[in-house]
Amino acid sequence: MKIAIGCDHIVTPIKDQVVKFLTKKGHKVIDCGTYDLVRSHYPIYGFEVARQVVSKKADLGVCICGTGVGISNSASKTKGARVCLTRDVACAVAARKLYDANIIAMGGRISGQGLIEEIVNAFITTKYDGKSNKNIIKTINNVIVKDNYDIHQFDKEIDVWHRGGYCEGEKQDKIALPKTWKKK
Repeated sequence: MKIAIGCDHIVTPIKDQVVKFLTKKGHKVIDCGTYDLVRSHYPIYGFEVARQVVSKKADLGVCICGTGVGISNSASKTKGARVCLTRDVACAVAARKLYDANIIAMGGRISGQGLIEEIVNAFITTKYDGKSNKNIIKTINNVIVKDNYDIHQFDKEIDVWHRGGYCEGEKQDKIALPKTWKKK
């Protein structure tokens, strides 16, 4: 199975461990970043995970940030992404089995490494039952009507970031864009 994964700078070490966990289980992992502890703009990585999933380059996605709230919101804005923010295995299983969720999101400051790996494993090994909530899933899929797969939608924010404007008074390093993005 191909799994896209992305995170913000707060949880990069956790994401890196999940990548190792998934690789050991024989999965191909598309690491959408970020790749270091330099303060980053998490919507970029949530969006990229969703883009990989809805374009069928990945079968499922995993998003992690401090609480999971921000990155799950970002990923859920992409048409075709059905994102479940969870901190337990039961919700992850229900999301896959009953709602055909294709992306799981968690908070690295909320759930520990072991629990995150259990949640991810339960999510990727659970199959949609093929019958539950078909009409609801169709409705969810049609809520966002615009295909927003333009990676350049963040160009303005990235430019401001590189000029030091993201956080007043802090020196900004270059933001690590997802390796899956082609340069302009």
